[in-house]
Amino acid sequence: MEEIWMQTITKNIEKINLDKQYGSFIDGEFVESSNGYIDAINPANGELLSKIARGNKEDIDRAVKAANEAFKTWSKTSIEERSAYLHKIADVLEENTERLSTIECLDTGRPIHEFALDYGLAVQQFRYFASAILTYEGTSRPLPGGQLLVQKDPLGVCAQIIPWNVPMIMVSFKLAPALAAGNTIVMKPAEDASLSTLEFAKLLKDVLPKGVINFVTGYGIEAGDALINHPDVHKLSFTGSVGIGRLVGKTAGERLLPVTLELGGKSPHIVFPDVNIDDAVENVTLGYCLFNGQSCILGSRLFIHDDIYDEFLEKLVARAKEVKVGDPTDPSTRVSALINEKQGKRVLGYIDIAKEEGAKLLVGGTRVTVPNNEHGYFIEPTIFEATNDMRISQEEIFGPVITVMRWKDVDAVIEEANDIDYGLAAGIMTNDFKAALDTAQKLQAGSVWINQYFNFQTGAPFGGYKNSGVGREYGKEALDEYTQAKTIAANFNLPPAGFFK
Repeated sequence: MEEIWMQTITKNIEKINLDKQYGSFIDGEFVESSNGYIDAINPANGELLSKIARGNKEDIDRAVKAANEAFKTWSKTSIEERSAYLHKIADVLEENTERLSTIECLDTGRPIHEFALDYGLAVQQFRYFASAILTYEGTSRPLPGGQLLVQKDPLGVCAQIIPWNVPMIMVSFKLAPALAAGNTIVMKPAEDASLSTLEFAKLLKDVLPKGVINFVTGYGIEAGDALINHPDVHKLSFTGSVGIGRLVGKTAGERLLPVTLELGGKSPHIVFPDVNIDDAVENVTLGYCLFNGQSCILGSRLFIHDDIYDEFLEKLVARAKEVKVGDPTDPSTRVSALINEKQGKRVLGYIDIAKEEGAKLLVGGTRVTVPNNEHGYFIEPTIFEATNDMRISQEEIFGPVITVMRWKDVDAVIEEANDIDYGLAAGIMTNDFKAALDTAQKLQAGSVWINQYFNFQTGAPFGGYKNSGVGREYGKEALDEYTQAKTIAANFNLPPAGFFK
């Protein structure tokens, strides 16, 4: 089925007709920019795909006003109505997956074959929360002569800022629970990858009431700053770098707003000696190469047991050489163009730093030239033997780069895996389930995947420990992030207060 989808999508690449320019999507319509436009560039070949609005405070004001007005009605819709709306969103997303996937491939530079995963996950998110909201209830219990009620109220207008690496996954992670809970939204997509989100907005025009969802594109320092500081915004949600996350968190603290932050990661992947080495190598390669390595959950620190270290490493290096680096629209490509020149130079810079620190380069480490895509930064899968205290092991790189380390004692490797400022995800590979579970419980990470990296499951909460963020998305816990509890203690009759006795 996926093969048929791939054949169809690659045939349709030349038929994608994008608008010459896109305004921000506010109150159910696209609004011309009063602040100019930003070029949307194909990261692989440098071609101009379109232009997106350079949103500013004026656009944010208009969007928040529309969302505030829509909240008056949307917040009063029944959970059954909101569930039906979410299913409709899932339907249109599913029906338009091929077109949106193609646009996102061209806009992000990621391999086309990955988007079946992205859009399957996005559709799943809307359907999950369409169901979850139906059983997300407050509590009620009798009191002597009365009743105690706890109800879950929506927060109001939610500000959401998403990154460029997986646009539609991020859109679904944030929109679905917020909408289900009865909130309205102003979202700022990343300026480097807004096109699939804006095309998605076109589909929502005939699905949702005006103003319930608004998209304002532009730079973080302009549109983003105006959004998180707007006085009529009642919730902040941000996915991106730790540095910007701290600024968003500081703003939330100063304004006493609830905030969800999903930030960086530098995830450990621990290999025990009893694994099937070939299968484990495949898993590790996926874990650091998927999304071109541009993911906060990348399994970028590999710990291999001493008993199998040499054989495992030899096969891992051989596998890296087999990974096809090429045009993102080629279905056989597994690693393609990084999002822009800045990111390309960042990754290459970290490779140079690793060499200077004494890390041993085993494979990769160079920029590859891909025919007809000379503009792009295509970085080969890169493997370093390193130590855990090196910058290459401690700092997030956001590229297809992995550091490899040897271990003998399980307690020592757990300590080393936890010896980092991040705690978003971790991987374990072993046939010993007791050892796996014991290790998983000791790892300081929001998600631990045993014997399958990137093993996202419907309804499972996602978020980080330590500098990887606060709050949870993806599971039912996300509804708690977008509601506030109200306690109502009611007596059926008015008794004497007894104050004067």
